[in-house]
Amino acid sequence: MLTKELLKQVRQIEIRTKGLVNQVFSGEYHSVFKGRGMEFSEVREYQFGDDIRNIDWNVTARFGHTFIKIFEEERELTVILLVDLSGSLLFGTVEKTKQQIAAELSAILAFSAMKNNDKVGLILFTDKIEKFVPPRKGQKHVLRVIREVLSFEPKGKATNLKSALEYMNNAIKKKSIVFLISDFMDEGYENILRIVGKKHDLIGVVLSDKREFSLPKIGMIKFKDTETGEDRWIDTSDSKVQKTVSEMRQRIMQRRKSLFLTSRLDSIDVNTEQSYIKPLVQFFRKREKRW
Repeated sequence: MLTKELLKQVRQIEIRTKGLVNQVFSGEYHSVFKGRGMEFSEVREYQFGDDIRNIDWNVTARFGHTFIKIFEEERELTVILLVDLSGSLLFGTVEKTKQQIAAELSAILAFSAMKNNDKVGLILFTDKIEKFVPPRKGQKHVLRVIREVLSFEPKGKATNLKSALEYMNNAIKKKSIVFLISDFMDEGYENILRIVGKKHDLIGVVLSDKREFSLPKIGMIKFKDTETGEDRWIDTSDSKVQKTVSEMRQRIMQRRKSLFLTSRLDSIDVNTEQSYIKPLVQFFRKREKRW
């Protein structure tokens, strides 16, 4: 049952993210991803103003003057939002938790897809698959996606990226654009990430919070591990504790960056205390240049 507070949150996110989509991201989305939905049709002679990136060099060499490839755009693309709802996503030290940021990012991506007449699907996961919403079109469906990310109460607390990617790979047969939204606090998913990245257009959206890199020096405090439920007392003023926390997070971050780089996959880094607009715009523009 939808509460008034949940409906209010969904409405606020809809208003905020729809505005961003209309003003910023819709055109960026289309220009970046339309190439993934293009099929080769024929070649014709080059005309002034044609995109030189579409020159067919084999045909050009054969006939001695310039020919370009003509593409027909597919009717629609499919966008899959693969969203982590493990306990660590409830963490946030500024205004919003990582889960709230995940909901807003999901909304932007879903509304962008909707505006371009694409389907949107959703997979929520922890250390198990929590919910699968098959790809569909329309505003009503997009609003459902936002509600699910915001309000779904998962049974699991830990993170299993491997099982989530395996499930997605088996459930989604058609090549799709997949946004994996997570803080990537996990290991053992490297091989399946590469497999999915070869079949689909996989983009990692990496959520983080500044307190995951450094602790405030406020003495002894009790931490609850949101994924295991265990309580631990930690002396935040201890320089060794500070160093251990920072080094551990840096190792995880570097390992993830190296994995995406060697797998030739894109990623977007989003921090809870900073606007996600800039990293999203940078991602779209970087992708567009490759076309």
